Amino acid sequence: MKPKNLHTSGEFARMAQISLRTVRYYDKQNILKPSYVSESGARFYSGSDFVRLQQILLLKYLGFSLEEIKQMTIDDSDRNMMRSSMDMQLKLVRDRIEQLQMVEQAIVDTSKVLESNQKIDWQQLLDIIHLTNMENSMSSQYKDATNINARINLHKMYSTNQESWFSWIYNQCEIKNDMSILEVGCGNGAMWIENRKKIPSGIHVVLSDCSEGMLRDARREIGLEDNRFLYAVSSCENLDMKDNSFDLVIANHMLFYCEDIDRALAEIARVLKPCGRLIASTYGHKHMREISMLVREFDDRIVLAANKLYEHFGLNNGEKFLQYSFENIEKKIYDDGLCVTKANPLIEYIMSCHGNQNQYILNRYKEFKQFVEKKVKKGFFVTKDAGIFLCTKKST
Repeated sequence: MKPKNLHTSGEFARMAQISLRTVRYYDKQNILKPSYVSESGARFYSGSDFVRLQQILLLKYLGFSLEEIKQMTIDDSDRNMMRSSMDMQLKLVRDRIEQLQMVEQAIVDTSKVLESNQKIDWQQLLDIIHLTNMENSMSSQYKDATNINARINLHKMYSTNQESWFSWIYNQCEIKNDMSILEVGCGNGAMWIENRKKIPSGIHVVLSDCSEGMLRDARREIGLEDNRFLYAVSSCENLDMKDNSFDLVIANHMLFYCEDIDRALAEIARVLKPCGRLIASTYGHKHMREISMLVREFDDRIVLAANKLYEHFGLNNGEKFLQYSFENIEKKIYDDGLCVTKANPLIEYIMSCHGNQNQYILNRYKEFKQFVEKKVKKGFFVTKDAGIFLCTKKST
């Protein structure tokens, strides 16, 4: 007897207007597993499987390989994760629309040149080639944005400190009218979006990041009509900005990613005005350690971060890097922790990490979810060991 509210493989294929062969292939490749398998081996699919199929087909339409899709999706029926996934798909579609509009304009401009028998600007043709190749970076941009959202959501939902991290950081900046500010490694601009109502009307902010995708997200969320903000694709170790340009530079959880921290700090000092300030956030060795212990209990081969970033630039050693270019160095700790009561936000966070977790969790996802659900049933506490360094550019 067919289980209630479930569909056979054939019914599922017909309703989705794909071939039965495709359904079987996705099952075999562990991309879309059925919700129920009978003792005889018959496969049955649920409504949530249609949602997952929609995600797979959209990503395939946008040019991702099946291997990429497998890494980018998780077999789960939780509505919050579905909504988060839909939000990211919407962002991805909007990214592609913007890219195609730029390609369209470049083709129109080149066609006009050809029609008028003017000399062809080969740079325009190179621009078209560049734009049509932008899809190669969409996978990494999608992953970056998804990962950032997963981390922010966990903190937003379960932090014990009533003042959020981004609100606390903003308040440490002491922003006033007419200030010129640079944020390096701005990501999706979350700090400015969250504190939008506090931002003075007369400030000038440059948001920089090495990822065009992140800047596109920030620009879209803040709004092109907000002329207080400019956007620059730039590496912290090689800032394409003039000397003595900014009153304040913000480096939120990014200096530990720099290959050459001394050079990055020297660049920040260069673009700061005399007596300009730097606010650099980082964390210590206790930060989120319970989550690492959790996954290692599930499988001791899992490492959530290949590098211990707090050893590169952390609360315990950051001052020694700063002292060469900065003075009046003060360290402030953000008093907070997490008390997690639901499994899915924690799982999203874990899957967002830069380690090897996908290798050991994806094929055992349902088992892992059950494991995490037991751990959070009575509340799962996570230590947070984060803070900032406030300092002033050294006088020469």
